[in-house]
Amino acid sequence: MKEYRMLINGQWVDSASGERFPSYNPYTEEAWATIPQAAESDVDRAVQAAREAYRTVWSKTNGLERARLMMKLADLLEAEAERLAELETADNGKVIRESLKNMKQAARYYRFFAGYADKIYGEVIPMDQTHLFDYTMREPIGTVALITPWNSPISILANKLAPALAAGNTVVIKPSEHASVTTLEFGELVRKAGFPDGVVNIVTGDGTVGNFLTRHPGIGKISFTGGSATGKIIARNASENLIPCLLELGGKSPNIIFADADLDKALAGAFAGVFGGAGQTCIAGSRLLVQRPVYEQVVERMMERIRAVRLGNPMDPATDMGPLANKPHYERVLSMIRTGEAEGATVAIGGKTGYERGLEKGWFVEPTLFVDVNQRMTIAREEVFGPVLCILPFDDEEEAVAMANDSKYGLASGIWTRDISRAHRIARRMECGQVWVNTYRINAAQVPFGGVKQSGYGRERGMHTLMEYTVVKNVMVDLSV
Repeated sequence: MKEYRMLINGQWVDSASGERFPSYNPYTEEAWATIPQAAESDVDRAVQAAREAYRTVWSKTNGLERARLMMKLADLLEAEAERLAELETADNGKVIRESLKNMKQAARYYRFFAGYADKIYGEVIPMDQTHLFDYTMREPIGTVALITPWNSPISILANKLAPALAAGNTVVIKPSEHASVTTLEFGELVRKAGFPDGVVNIVTGDGTVGNFLTRHPGIGKISFTGGSATGKIIARNASENLIPCLLELGGKSPNIIFADADLDKALAGAFAGVFGGAGQTCIAGSRLLVQRPVYEQVVERMMERIRAVRLGNPMDPATDMGPLANKPHYERVLSMIRTGEAEGATVAIGGKTGYERGLEKGWFVEPTLFVDVNQRMTIAREEVFGPVLCILPFDDEEEAVAMANDSKYGLASGIWTRDISRAHRIARRMECGQVWVNTYRINAAQVPFGGVKQSGYGRERGMHTLMEYTVVKNVMVDLSV
């Protein structure tokens, strides 16, 4: 069993309290590593280290040098991708091919934003008075807090850390207590890449650590990915110091299949859109809205796909779906399934645990398909964050749009149709931050991502996120003699 330490000011350190907690492998259900439980003094040390590094070193480091360090970090991450993928799979149960894809995707993000590090420009503003010269500068915020979830720790961290570093900020990272290992391993790559001490700091622990960090007066901005309930707490904490947040929160995303869609492609996309990663993704297309003429066909064909899913060891390349990431979440997903049944929805297939399916270990939940669902049911309104899909019929375009937007969330949506005019027409009406047409769950470094309503605010990835990690300073000069 490996004992990890935290990264503060370039050094690996234990918690001031000496407290530790176990990290469990969701497939074996056994503890395999221990992680420090940070004390408030540890958080304060990390923030002060980041602020001092910004003041003395990082604010004086030009974009070309920041880019060089980020490129080196990307090279190291890519070289260690297989080892880190195995560690992440051991930590959160995601099948190994997805974990490996996440590592390579993260390396791409660091390279993409490294290219922006020396290209964050201001602008010259024409004035009414000819003797006035006015221009703007985009400057770093200073020290930002980055809080990441357990489903894809390294790739989601890259969404935040890459633009934060490119823009010239220093950071304090707090990973989920349910999956901290790869973030801590990544900290060693940061050191090897040659980043100055204190530019990147990592503190670990439960929600109390996040509370210390998000209320710390030395933090200039908070970037958080996770549940909407936690996002609201973080926003309240941030308000105490009047600092901004970037919140990428939950979703209950609609995936709309019209009768004219290429059903082979639509079914493949809809299946991967909700069951990829065992459904543990904020963009899961967990509400499948199907036009009535093809509704029965879609249900039957989706059931066929679900029957073929192989549950098992996530390290085995032949496994289609691994266990859920931690026991509390496993119990929550099972509770949501039972609630769906109690409210009158029908489990067409799935709904059982791995134990009921004959597996001897692991926090497995079968891929589950609900029918006879209406819009008022909990299973159709609340985020499950697991391998659970609701299929609901609709008659026409107007009804599809109304059903899709009837949600407190607004993160993503999918549209499957051969009618290009309909695709653009509906995309314009979707109340969400991301619309996929004839595809689903595709991400790219260049593409902005984020939500509306209770799915949060702010954007990650793309040039748009650089605006999240900088502030505008205006300079006005009187040129008159």
